[in-house]
Amino acid sequence: MLLFVPPVRRSNRFQNGWPTILVGTVSTRENVAFEYVIAIRRQKVDKLSNYTVKRLFLPSPVCWSTADARPDTGNLTMTQLEQLKRFTTVVADTGDFEIMRLYAPRDATTNPSLILKAAQQTAYRPLLAGITKQFAHEPIDSLLDRVLVAFGVEILKVVPGRVSTEVDARLAFDVAASVAKGHELINLYESQGIARERVLIKVASTWEGIRAAEILEREAIHCNLTLLFSSIQALACADAGVTLVSPFVGRITDWYKLHEGRVSYAPKDDPGVQSVRQIYALFKKLGYSTEIMGASFRNTAQIVALAGCDLLTISPELLAQLDQSNEPLEPALTTEWANAQDVEPLILEETSFRWKLNEDAMATEKLADGIRVFAADAVKLERLVGLELTAEGKSW
Repeated sequence: MLLFVPPVRRSNRFQNGWPTILVGTVSTRENVAFEYVIAIRRQKVDKLSNYTVKRLFLPSPVCWSTADARPDTGNLTMTQLEQLKRFTTVVADTGDFEIMRLYAPRDATTNPSLILKAAQQTAYRPLLAGITKQFAHEPIDSLLDRVLVAFGVEILKVVPGRVSTEVDARLAFDVAASVAKGHELINLYESQGIARERVLIKVASTWEGIRAAEILEREAIHCNLTLLFSSIQALACADAGVTLVSPFVGRITDWYKLHEGRVSYAPKDDPGVQSVRQIYALFKKLGYSTEIMGASFRNTAQIVALAGCDLLTISPELLAQLDQSNEPLEPALTTEWANAQDVEPLILEETSFRWKLNEDAMATEKLADGIRVFAADAVKLERLVGLELTAEGKSW
């Protein structure tokens, strides 16, 4: 008998927020045991029939009988989200840490726009009010930092890895001010007992932002270079030794759709997808250790086309779609593929960086637009904090 099911017992494991029980193991001919898990909808049950099968993690083929027949797994196959997690680190692109509990990402990214959206929700207003009440005597920019870090601290109670917290976009062209802000954010995290290894300081991928990140990295303050739209920016970041870059897939695609009059692209022809593939090939073949995290996705097809990338940060809406699909998913990016690509190293000085970026109309326009949008949302978040101060009878 090849299938052994011991008595049902509870497990501490969770899959996408579902409490689970460990039912047993399945042995293959090679005598390798694989756990499989059943997720339950009900907390109080008296027999196995009350459980609802949610996930099954089994190799293929699996021997269920002496006839070596393979079962019809039906809805027991892995979702695309689960398949993706096998070869890419999934990151939640949201400031809503309750949503993160549903999909169990390793890391999370935030920015002023996401925190503004979360801070306006009723569930998170007490967090905002608590910060403004406790630190009402501080200037508004310091309060804003405290709000960003407060959300980050709560997020780190949910995700096991890192959180990215963004430097004010209004500092995107000021090296010294960006470095100082990075220090302030890390100090706030460490004052809350959070090790700096669990925090990525997000900085815009301007020349000045890259130089600021280079300084911070030398102090073991790790950085996520955001608003990245070109391989020129990516290579400058990698040369500076930054920890991670975030190429914005969807925003690149948006620009080309507008300028080429296109409604959509096939995944292989998608300009945003192609940009990340190029950066991946450059980094892997040239031996850079900087991680690549695709961001700003518009649909799951873009995500599937970049499966295998180091990390992908995904919105709650697209996480839900991946979690509801059982379509097969295989890595599209591998080091073997990257090593087979024809790439050349490029040494960038400040003048060559600025010129080559200027020559890329899409990257130039999207970088400038992204800085403006994040700066505007930072102002809106300041106003929201200011309203809380007013409610406390304080001026700002």
